[in-house]
Amino acid sequence: MEWSQDLVLAQLLVRPISLSTSVLSSEEELTKEKYGSVRRVYIVCKEDNVVKPNLQEWMIDNNPADEVKVINGSDHMVMFSKPLELCSCLQEISEKYS
Repeated sequence: MEWSQDLVLAQLLVRPISLSTSVLSSEEELTKEKYGSVRRVYIVCKEDNVVKPNLQEWMIDNNPADEVKVINGSDHMVMFSKPLELCSCLQEISEKYS
């Protein structure tokens, strides 16, 4: 089956990382000068059970975005849970910041 090959590949590519804010906060503050002039949009996945709301808020506060968009009903894998909404959101971002 084709999906079993995809599963094996995905398992091989997984790299454990810490999502602890204490680890993230030890990094230098991101600024326009240090981080560049790339426009950033943060997409909040409202039903994400991996990246909890307080961590999402912390990431937004500590890496300022030009805009924050919300996809209601989306989980951590928004491309699977709300693919049409994500596509629409990315298209809006592309049109706005191109």
